[in-house]
Amino acid sequence: MDIKKKHIVFKSFTVFLTISLITVSCNLIPGRDASLVDPYYITGSREDREKLKELFNLLSLEEYGSEGEFAVIREIAASFAKIGDYERLINFLSARTINNPFDPYNSYYYLMIAYAFIQLDSEPIAALYFDMILKNYPDLAINDESIHLVCLRHLINLNDKIERQVWYYNELITRFPDKIDLGTTYFMLGQACEQAGDWNNAVQAYANYLPYAGAIITGFPNAEQYARQKVDFSKSPKDWTFESLPALRAAVENAIDENNPWTLMQYQAKVNFFARSWEQMEVENIRMTAFNLAQFMYGNRIRYASTLDASSNATEAFLRTTGWSLSLNTWYLYFRKIYFPQDPEIHGRWEWAGIYYGEKF
Repeated sequence: MDIKKKHIVFKSFTVFLTISLITVSCNLIPGRDASLVDPYYITGSREDREKLKELFNLLSLEEYGSEGEFAVIREIAASFAKIGDYERLINFLSARTINNPFDPYNSYYYLMIAYAFIQLDSEPIAALYFDMILKNYPDLAINDESIHLVCLRHLINLNDKIERQVWYYNELITRFPDKIDLGTTYFMLGQACEQAGDWNNAVQAYANYLPYAGAIITGFPNAEQYARQKVDFSKSPKDWTFESLPALRAAVENAIDENNPWTLMQYQAKVNFFARSWEQMEVENIRMTAFNLAQFMYGNRIRYASTLDASSNATEAFLRTTGWSLSLNTWYLYFRKIYFPQDPEIHGRWEWAGIYYGEKF
């Protein structure tokens, strides 16, 4: 954060901390007498000042907590926002909420305060207000829009604590299923649960997302495939996995040496196995289980490299093989370390996950 932004945040935070001191003076907030209006609030151009005087005069005539009072307060706050005077907006609305703690419209006033802090580049303070509204104030619909829903949407972007993110997404799904994109929300809940280490609920969220698959999720072009892989693998027996890469490699090489396609096929991953060229995108996976390896091995002498490809690493490995067919002579067998923290007995084992056709480039 640069020096200027730090100064703005500090200044805004000072406003936030000193509201109670500011409101000790009774004439900071107009009473029933319009003459008590503090000149501090009459600001801006001549036209702006005249409008504000008129609004404060109207406010002095309205009953506390009434719809009329709410309409006038909202217009006063909007006037401050229009001229970019967010500090006066914050002072005005903070005084209203402190002096009238049971005002039925306080949740909306706090929402406007939060928006003002966003305009002052004080997002962390705005997040405090959004969270306070959710925890301490009943929901309120303004222009047919739920204030709690607005707060949740903002907090997802402002509060990056992963446990809170999980709670926000669950609240959206439980309380506002008809107001949100359920597919995207379920997928993002799955992502948040994964980051929180809640693997079972992550898989459940992905399973709930799949009926809505097809919607575009920003930042996740392969969302459907990702979710389906997680769900399918979770439900599978996982009996094709090997304790280590050397054990997997030895089993595959022995099956090739014996020219035994039936044994070799037993070592293929039964979920999410792919076969594609290097040029194909991941979304273009072709399931190898639709093939019969015997037709590629019959009458051919399959050979494999004596060492793994140089691009292999601690989590994935490539074994170059040749002799499969005239058109696709070279195949790279792709081995992958399994990431499945929800089951410690499977997590860290290895699987033969796919095939890449042709030479690497």
